[in-house]
Parts: sequence; structure tokens; C-alpha cells
Amino acid sequence: MSTVPLRTAMVPITRRMRAFFAPVERETETPTIFDPGQSGGFALDSPPAPWVDLGWIENFGRGYETATTAVRSGAKALPVAQFRGALEARVEFDFCEWGKLQMALAGGSEHMNVLAPANGGTSPAPSGGTPAPGVAVLPGSTASELVIGQGAVDSFAAGNLVAVDEDYRQQKGYVGWGIAAAYVRDPVLVRRDANYVRRVTFNVARVAQKTATSLLLAQPLLGGVPAQGASVQRVIGFVDREGGSFFQEWSALFVAEEESGGRACFYYPRLSASQAAGKGVREQLAAIAKPLATVSLRASFTALPYVDANDGQPVLCYRSYFPAASAATY
Repeated sequence: MSTVPLRTAMVPITRRMRAFFAPVERETETPTIFDPGQSGGFALDSPPAPWVDLGWIENFGRGYETATTAVRSGAKALPVAQFRGALEARVEFDFCEWGKLQMALAGGSEHMNVLAPANGGTSPAPSGGTPAPGVAVLPGSTASELVIGQGAVDSFAAGNLVAVDEDYRQQKGYVGWGIAAAYVRDPVLVRRDANYVRRVTFNVARVAQKTATSLLLAQPLLGGVPAQGASVQRVIGFVDREGGSFFQEWSALFVAEEESGGRACFYYPRLSASQAAGKGVREQLAAIAKPLATVSLRASFTALPYVDANDGQPVLCYRSYFPAASAATY
């Protein structure tokens, strides 16, 4: 009888893929780092900051389209060496859940918060008309608690969505506290609107409860502690648009959670929204039981390069594998 121990299969076994995204610092194109040595085994329900859990995804597919070309020599032009051509890779999948960040990533350009309208009517606009004035966020506020003072809290109720960011001050360039949400080339193009940054900001959260002077948020603001001079406005919903000149760019991590095998992770330091392959389907219906169906968001990205500090090599994606206990190494 053989004494060779049975070895655990080296096959990652999973039910679904899970997506996590984190901001890229757009001014310097610095991504959020995923270190497999420090964070490879993290609990999927508690990703390390600043990674944001965007839920399960379907129809995940990666494409690597970098050409490999041979250097040839001699009378018969025999291949003597190889080199890589232009780097190109893409990833596509369907978001199973809808939310602000999912819609922004699937839409690819500026994503708008529909701010609650002003009383007494407003000039209608597809991305939201004139909003009710913002309420100043006072010192002592945190990413989870907005201090706005007595009386001001009466303008909000538990369950409201709110956008928190500074007034637009006629600046050019990227706008959005903590996370770049849009790029302004000329203040005239955004009508010099003091509310413009809050129209596009990713600092959106739901009010869980109120105190006499504060709004307590159900989840921390993605951008962290509000900027000095920030204001808060109520949000009715979200809207994105086909077109626009701004490109979303985020770091992404896709994890195949292990069932009885190892864990596989696919880390893209920089993903930029792009047109989907084929006919570019944006939403798809998946039947549950007629006439009910779920609506999924199709997302497509081009991978942008990142220079690995360990050896100076340009990289598009890192694929990590964490073997199951007792699994063989080869």
C-alpha cells in the first residue's frame, strides 16, 4: 500500500467573483496598492481600507492582447530572441448590484448626484436643475458624523442620501475631495455653479440617524473627513450619461473566493473605463421567473501601466494564487 500522502488539488474552486475598487490619485497617477503578502487572505466582507466592496460580479473575462514579436537573424531569418510589443489588456464583467460607484464605473465618465431641488421650482435639466442650498459642515465633523448645528438638522431625515463636498471655487483641473470625480477645463462650462463639486462628488452616504446637532452616517465618506468649508446637500438619486470627456480611473481587485481550493486574485493597479467589446451592451436582463428579471450593469476597462518598484518593469495586472492548506506547490 502506498505511503505517499494524498495531496490537495491545486485548482481554485469558487462560486462567484467579487469586485473591489479603490481610488487612483489622478494628479500623480498613483494607484491604491494591493500587497498580497499583507492582505492576500483578507475577509471579503471586510476589505482593507480604502478598498470598497462592490459586490459579486458575473461574466468576468480578462483579455491580454500584447503582441510578442521575434527578432530574426541569418540567411533563413531564424528567431533568436523575443520582445513584447505595445502593452494592451482589458477586463469586462457585469455588476450584479447597482450603486453610485457601480454606475460610475459602468458609465465611464462623470457621474452625477441628483441634488434635491430648490423650493418654488427650478430650471429643468437632465442631470438635475437648481438645487436647494447646501448646509455648512461645521468643525468637529468626521467621515461618519456631520456636525451642522441645531435647526439645520431639521432639513434632513434618517434614510436620506447626502452629498458632502466643498463649494466649486472657479478652479480648473480635477475636483472632488479625496477622490477625483470630474475634470473642469473652464469654469464657464460648469456655469460657475457653486454646487458643481457636490453634483459629481463620490462623498455620498445615507443618514442613519440624527442627534440635536449632527447627522450620523450609515457608512464613512469615501473621501474621509470633509474638507474645510464643505457643505452637505440632500441627494434624490444618481444619473450618468453616454458621452463626456472625463474618464473614470480606479484600482481594481477581483477575488475568486475559495470553496475547497485556493484563492485567486487579479489586481489591476489602474483601470480606465473603455468601450465594451463587440456591440457594447451596457445593461442586460437576466430572467428570474417571468415576468421578473434582474438588470445588470456591463462594465469594460482598459488596463493602464504601473511601474513595479521592485524591478522597474511596466505591469498591467498582477495575478496572485494562495494555495489551500496541504496543496502541492507544483
